[in-house]
Parts: sequence; structure tokens; C-alpha cells
Amino acid sequence: MTTVVLNGVTALSHLGVIRAEGPDAASFLHGQLTQDFSLLGATEARLAALCTAKGRVIASFIGIRPQPDLVLLVCSRDILAATLKRLSMYVLRAKAKLTDATEQFSLYGLAGTALTGNGLDAAALPGQRTAIGTDISSVSLYPADGVPRALWIAPAGSPVPAGPSLDAELWQWSEVRSGIVTVTTPVIEAFVPQMINYESVGGVNFKKGCYPGQEIVARSQFRGTLKRRTYLVQADAPVSAGQEVFAASDADQPVGTVAQAAPAPGGGWAALISIQISALETGGLHAGGADGPALTVEPLPYPLLEDI
Repeated sequence: MTTVVLNGVTALSHLGVIRAEGPDAASFLHGQLTQDFSLLGATEARLAALCTAKGRVIASFIGIRPQPDLVLLVCSRDILAATLKRLSMYVLRAKAKLTDATEQFSLYGLAGTALTGNGLDAAALPGQRTAIGTDISSVSLYPADGVPRALWIAPAGSPVPAGPSLDAELWQWSEVRSGIVTVTTPVIEAFVPQMINYESVGGVNFKKGCYPGQEIVARSQFRGTLKRRTYLVQADAPVSAGQEVFAASDADQPVGTVAQAAPAPGGGWAALISIQISALETGGLHAGGADGPALTVEPLPYPLLEDI
């Protein structure tokens, strides 16, 4: 097995930033997203989703609130424009202004010794925000194969964080290995939050008030109707987000969807697949078709919450 050295710093050009600013910024987002933003503290970050009225995820974010009247939402750049347009439709009388602030920030991924090399706590739990000076934020992410990782958010033009250069493709692989799905164009509206394990990794708050799709998300949780989960897999050939997943027991009907994928160092691919729980028992999973790349399921790096 190839020894992977996941260590260093890489620019995250595939991500963008939505800025929500104004006295009502946090309360507005609180009413739109799956997570609690009204009580978001300066030392915290939130994983959250934006859903349709039918509970289907159309965007995912890492959100921070560096100032009481300012929230920054980091999301996949390919869905940012449509997401910003949709959120802006609902601002109405709220005292909040939403803008695409991608060009105003530099985003970096840090892994391994790059965290301590920049004064960060490598043992910090996921979802902690650290302020570096007055303008820079670091968010602790879920580790990949035990290697600590962080998201670095700095004003454009700021010095690059200290550390060796990390290949961007290796970072994408680490994102998959962390088990946390980032929603991109191929999987918009493909899942309710629990289908990508968001309720198990702090992406859904079931105690907060209403938001689009909240009733369906809650029903999936509390009535035990959840039949799909996301699992970590390996493949020997390329797979991609949006591909259907098939089981050997039924070559005609897909049992799920590839949520995210990346090439693995040393060959092969890693992927996160959202599939019917029952399909795990039958085995023989393939991407794209019954004769597509075989998928080998591996343990998730976090426990799944049982249906309540």
C-alpha cells in the first residue's frame, strides 16, 4: 500500500465565499439553512445545507461569524452564483446584504504539520474557529485518515500560510477520505441532508426553527423513514459525482449516487456514495452501471447517529 504524505498547504480555488452582512444577517441565514446561525459564536463554525421545500440539498456551506453583523459562507464555487441568487430572493425586508465575496478572500487547505506551523491546535475538534490577528480565520475540519486538517480564510493578498506545498489533487482526496460531502453541481437536489450523513456530523440542528424543507428533514429523522446513507468506498477506475450506483442483485435499478470522488494517490479512486442501506447487505456495488468500476466499502471515519 502506498504511504500517503498528507502534509502542507494548498490553495482552494474550487471554493468561493458568500458574504452576508447587516444586523439581520445571522437571523436571516438561521431561517434559511439547516443549522443554527443566530447563536453562532466567534469561536465556532457551522456545517450547513440549503434545501428546497422538498428537503433536497441544493448547497452546502462552512459558515463563520467573525463579527456580530457578518457571516461568511464557504461553498463550492460552481454553485455559488445560483445559490446566492436563491438566497437573495428571500432577503425581503431583512437588514442583510448578500454578495459574492470570493475575490475578496484567499482560501487555503492546511494538513498535518502545517497546522501547528501556523499556530493552530492540531487536536481541535471539527467546527472550531480560530482567529489569527484581526482578519484571518481558521476552521478545524474533519481529519482524513487521522491527519488533522483546517480551512484558512484570509483577505485576498494576505501571505500564504507557512508550510510545504500540498498538491491540490491530494487535498481533494483528503476531502473524500474525511467523509464530509461538499455539494457540487452534479448532485444538486439529489439528497436530503441525512442521505449525506449531515445529521451525524453537525450539519443539521433539529431544535431550531423552520427553514425550507425542515418538515421533510425532520420527518425523515423522527419517523424512521431514512433508507439511504453515505459510505466511503474505493475504486480501481475513475468515478465521478452524479454517477448512479448499482448493486449486483439488480443490474437495472440504481441503488444510489456518487456524491463526491477524487483520484487516490498511488492509483485508484476514493468516493463517497449515498446508497440504500439495504444495498450494503447485497454487495457487488458498481459505479455507472452493472459493469462499471467495482466499489469496495470502507469504514466511515465517524459514527452514524441511529434514527430516533
